Amino acid sequence: MSSDEYGEVAARYYDAAYAHDQADVAFYAALARETGGPVLEIGCGTGRVLLPIARTGVDAVGIDRSPAMLAALRAKGPPPTLRLVTAAMDDFDLGGERFRLAYSAFRAFQHLETVEEQLRCLVRVRRHLLPGGRFAFDVFAPDLARLAQPEEPEAEEMRFEHAGETVVRYAAVTRDLATQTMEVRYRYERRRGDAVVGEDRQAFRMRWFHRYELEHLLARTGFEVEAVYADFDRRPYDGRDEIVVVARTRG
Repeated sequence: MSSDEYGEVAARYYDAAYAHDQADVAFYAALARETGGPVLEIGCGTGRVLLPIARTGVDAVGIDRSPAMLAALRAKGPPPTLRLVTAAMDDFDLGGERFRLAYSAFRAFQHLETVEEQLRCLVRVRRHLLPGGRFAFDVFAPDLARLAQPEEPEAEEMRFEHAGETVVRYAAVTRDLATQTMEVRYRYERRRGDAVVGEDRQAFRMRWFHRYELEHLLARTGFEVEAVYADFDRRPYDGRDEIVVVARTRG
């Protein structure tokens, strides 16, 4: 049994668990086509979103603090147009490199728990963008009825196939309403037929956001909001599903 945040357990199961999530891939790829690159992903993980973009020939850089996640990406044979950097979202410096598009996919921004971390991240992103460059990211839209529950007991969340086994992922959540943070605990139960052959555990923390909280953070760090969407189909934000933000640098 092992437990991690975004280490070996997360890297082992990530691609299999989210193999069918493609809407965000198409959304960020479209932004990359619109801007023409170069592209920077903050919190690129195993490259689920970044690798298809880089394989189109766009110059790209991926940043992630997890060596295990980046190792999983490297094992996929990324193209020479993609460079990977081990660094935290709120503490990276790529020297004089500048990008037309930076993005943070699949709620990675929610792993920045404090306002100080969020501002540090946004300041660094802005410094790495060309004038008029875009920054896009997504977080989940807060479901107030669900968030009012301080705890959610462990329950089955999904099933997927991995390395010849059926993996059942169970999730439990504990929330702190005062800090708008939640601890998520995953238990991956591995099965062969009807027999349970092992399990792994992962735990991590996330911050939830409201729309105008995000807009305020962006304004404080020199961005102008271009659009706020409810999903990756670019529907206008309506308070449900996702909060997908596209912003531009000011000045």
